[in-house]
Amino acid sequence: MTLDEIKQLVEFIKGHDLSEFELEQDGVKVRIKSGSANHHVVAVPAVASAASPAASAPAAPAAQPAQDTAPASDDGGELGIVKSPIVGTFYRATEPGAKPLVSVGDTVRKGQVLCIIEAMKLMNEIDSEYDGEITSIYIENGQPVQYGERLFAIKPSN
Repeated sequence: MTLDEIKQLVEFIKGHDLSEFELEQDGVKVRIKSGSANHHVVAVPAVASAASPAASAPAAPAAQPAQDTAPASDDGGELGIVKSPIVGTFYRATEPGAKPLVSVGDTVRKGQVLCIIEAMKLMNEIDSEYDGEITSIYIENGQPVQYGERLFAIKPSN
């Protein structure tokens, strides 16, 4: 997929006021997600699958895959799980040697940046979908992550 084709996709998405779009074509998977303050464009090599040829057709906007609800925490409440929306390298800080964006025990707000995932030289901020307290960080700094892999557990505040 060329840069011009990606630019056309971005314009198409802006023109149709879509918040998220994913396309897999010719071994490249492109996912475009826009938010209130920023836009993310990620193009990653697609993993070969046994999917039908129809799977490479443009997809409808997908639901937010970055979170789900986990089993109960020690005090009986459910934990929110933030998952990786892309394949890449997980970073806890904005630059080497800097203080981590969040640590276990920190209180976070919905929309707050939790980490950075680098994919094809693009730095993608991963935001919290929950207000609450970080109870677990599943990935070590600098480690590769897969799509859908757990990154954080957050105990939602009431």
